[in-house]
Amino acid sequence: MNGKKICILTSAHRAFDTRIFHRQAKTLVRAGYEVVLIAQHSRNEVVEGVRIIALPTPKNRLVRIWGTWRVLRLAYKQKADIYHFHDPELLPVGMLLKLLTKAQVVYDVHEDYPKHTLSKYWLPPITRRPASFVFDIVEKSASLCLDYVVVATGGIARRFKGDKTATIQNFPTVELIEPKLEWNFRNPTVIYAGFLEEQSGITEIVHAMEYIDPLKNVTLVLCGRFSPESYELRVRSLEGFRRTEYLGWVEPEQLWRSMCRSNAGIVCYHPAPNQVESQPRKLFEYMAVGLPVIASNFPLYKEFVEENHCGITVDPLNPREIAAAIEYLVDHPDEARRMGENGRRAALEKYNWETESKKLLAVYESLLQAKSRRK
Repeated sequence: MNGKKICILTSAHRAFDTRIFHRQAKTLVRAGYEVVLIAQHSRNEVVEGVRIIALPTPKNRLVRIWGTWRVLRLAYKQKADIYHFHDPELLPVGMLLKLLTKAQVVYDVHEDYPKHTLSKYWLPPITRRPASFVFDIVEKSASLCLDYVVVATGGIARRFKGDKTATIQNFPTVELIEPKLEWNFRNPTVIYAGFLEEQSGITEIVHAMEYIDPLKNVTLVLCGRFSPESYELRVRSLEGFRRTEYLGWVEPEQLWRSMCRSNAGIVCYHPAPNQVESQPRKLFEYMAVGLPVIASNFPLYKEFVEENHCGITVDPLNPREIAAAIEYLVDHPDEARRMGENGRRAALEKYNWETESKKLLAVYESLLQAKSRRK
């Protein structure tokens, strides 16, 4: 694929986003493509073969959306063979690039955005359902004008019909993750890594720490940023926060070290419309490291956790049930180890980027072949 140029666009994500940079962009570079990434960053530079064109970090959401026209201008100058954009706010940009250039255009859908709109805290509740309905129509209609839609989960794929949709799941690069080698049952820890939001179940997880026997010396480790910032004050006021270590946002290397010092990984999302069929990246990262997992008892999560015998599912709204699951894993170290080994095996066999990357490259090959036939 030497000489074929790919331009990846995102106005909402930072340059080193895991899915965008570490998985997709680096995979395309290794396959021989010239890759340009337009994203929020401090400066223009080339990193691991990816040429980054920096966007300023916006002060707020409105400024970011207004800045999409800058994204269009920068992208048009690239004269790429394929444009691959990652945010719904860039749908007008994608459609204009399709109209103004001879390039192929791909829309990458990370979430079920119409369902996600139903739980947006910054939207007045009365407007959420109408906004969700309108966005569903707009997104589906716009996607028909593009060459391909790439989605992160099977649940999202069901929203888009036809043969121009590919499910490329956000699984970890397992070969780069060392499995968990040490266990600490004297001072055990359970880790949560990701956005620290109310819908992510952080209140219930912290609250669960109140119900764990103090003699077990269990600590909850939180890695990530609070959203909104005011939510942090509410969480810190909980009694369980006294047994919580908050690390803030951490680099991937530090995150892996924190996981490998933990006894379990936890992902207890609320049963919100956009989360019941989501596939949290952290769930598969816990499995790849070799951690037993404690997850919400949604049908899809049960499929991943219980069918692979790699953890325990709980009612995410019940702190006592979450606490009981943590205590069970601490009190049954041999079974916890077996669960971790089962999760690692499942990640190696099924839930890994090594498999998903082949699907991504197949999409690109089909797009370039289609473009070649039209010439």
